[in-house]
Amino acid sequence: MPDGTSTAAYYRPKLITTLSEGYHLAQFRKDLPAALTVAIVALPLSMAFAIASGVSPERGLYTAVIGGFLVSALGGSRYQIGGPAGAFIVLVAATVAKFGLSGMLLTVLLSGVMLTFLGLSRLGSLIRHIPHAVTVGFTFGIAIVILASQLKDLGGLTLTTAEPGLLLPKLVVLAGALPSLNPAAFGIAAAVVAIIFLQRRVKPNWPGMLLAVIAASIAAWLLHLPVATIGSRFGDLPRSLPAPALPPVTLGLVLQLLPTALSFTLLGAVESLLSAKVADSMTGRRHRSNMELVAQGIANIASALFGGIPVTGTIARTATNVRAGASSPLSGMMHALFVLLFLVVAAPLASFIPLAALAGVLVVVCWNMADKGEFLALLKNWPSAIVLLATFGLTLLRDLTTGIVAGCVLAAIFAQFRRKISEEGV
Repeated sequence: MPDGTSTAAYYRPKLITTLSEGYHLAQFRKDLPAALTVAIVALPLSMAFAIASGVSPERGLYTAVIGGFLVSALGGSRYQIGGPAGAFIVLVAATVAKFGLSGMLLTVLLSGVMLTFLGLSRLGSLIRHIPHAVTVGFTFGIAIVILASQLKDLGGLTLTTAEPGLLLPKLVVLAGALPSLNPAAFGIAAAVVAIIFLQRRVKPNWPGMLLAVIAASIAAWLLHLPVATIGSRFGDLPRSLPAPALPPVTLGLVLQLLPTALSFTLLGAVESLLSAKVADSMTGRRHRSNMELVAQGIANIASALFGGIPVTGTIARTATNVRAGASSPLSGMMHALFVLLFLVVAAPLASFIPLAALAGVLVVVCWNMADKGEFLALLKNWPSAIVLLATFGLTLLRDLTTGIVAGCVLAAIFAQFRRKISEEGV
């Protein structure tokens, strides 16, 4: 798989390279439908990720518009699609709960500065060497934590106390709320999951997530189902981007947020470069890792200024972009403009979307995030199994940062141990 090592130090956006090579109408005819396809996928996901992160749905759309445009315009990959991602749900939700919306926005801004510094320091080639077992472990753990966070909306449960952030206490509280199960909400969520999986088998090129959400919204409206919707919880979405504004900044708050911002940075760098590598493997191209990190940093700074959540490279949307026939970064830029067009023209329609439908979408996202085959394969080798299970377990029971750090430390210890045995054998 191409890893971009030979081009890791380049600081030239792929958009400039593409335009300098000559951009023609034939390429535009490929990029335009690819952009529309990705935008259709991004719409329900952006709102679902925002709601699951503890913020209003329009903030996910702001992130897709601002972040998606800048990542493609400035990035080191021809095909990378930037926007909100499921991997950040747990971190963002915890940050919002502890520091509020303004604290989360400042954390995103600080993370953007850190990502830019990583890219300018040419550390992109180092981040790519995070062990595979660590990546699989924290991704699997995040998938389970996200799934647990959606159980309330999946069943339309009514909680008598605040929902805990940690997994085990959360499950205890949710189990106590089972008598309040809303059959209509659960039925909508189950139908959305079934439609998406069925569509992938029968018509894999159709936008199953969007179609399932539309069908659920129409059914809930026609049948007057007693379910919570985006409109009932959040009101009407705004029909434009907000004016950019700097979140409140104080030295004390910055010092408090630095550890969380570092977690955002680490996860964003890993996710983005992993996504770029996936695009490389699908196209035979090579991304410029340091330029990609700089672009991700600038995109996160801009997202924070416009009230968005963290931006990162998104594997599923990037792969969709490639499969849809994209030929240049203009596809990603146009996808952001299509999302903006929805916000301006059709935002009122989002009020009819049941929250249970978006929870169903996230169930599918969690299923796709959790790489079951790789997880089982890594368990067959005891050093990788220990690294995997340590990362996975600590991600579930503590937090993502603890899981990644512990996994990397264990992997380094095992690598040093194997090296010492090899030298003694010689």
